[in-house]
Amino acid sequence: MTVKFAKRVAAQLSKRGESTIRINPVSMEEVKKAMTREDVRKLLKDGAIYALKPKHNLSLSSKKLKIRRAKGRSRGPGKRKGTRKTRQGTLWIKRSRSQRLLLKKLRSMGKIDRQVFNKYYMLIKGGTFADKGSILLHLKEDGITVTDEEKKQIAEFAKSSYEKRRG
Repeated sequence: MTVKFAKRVAAQLSKRGESTIRINPVSMEEVKKAMTREDVRKLLKDGAIYALKPKHNLSLSSKKLKIRRAKGRSRGPGKRKGTRKTRQGTLWIKRSRSQRLLLKKLRSMGKIDRQVFNKYYMLIKGGTFADKGSILLHLKEDGITVTDEEKKQIAEFAKSSYEKRRG
């Protein structure tokens, strides 16, 4: 068959575009003799027909945009799609994670049992508490007190777990 046929079939087999398919000039006669898809598959395996490696220079534009945004460009009202509140986004996630970490530490210290843990976990999920201090205040009302020394332990635990996640 023709070289054009071999290129088209090779593109289909290698799941690449026809423009990326190359034929080794040394084995051009073998490629011209190829009649079936199986022949082309064999030529691909032998290296007579090969595909160029995909280009990975797509991140250049995003790097440029990142630099521009660091300077404050492309940040105006025309580029914004959400409200001010939705653009903050991660505040609730950060707050709930730190509160859950506090609960986890209190449970591991033996200050609260499983039932209290579950109760407060669900309250955190519902967004009841503004910060960790309000959780400790609620716990105090339920008769669970946390000393200053224990608060320091919890802070150290939170800091170490943060550093573990940062790597």
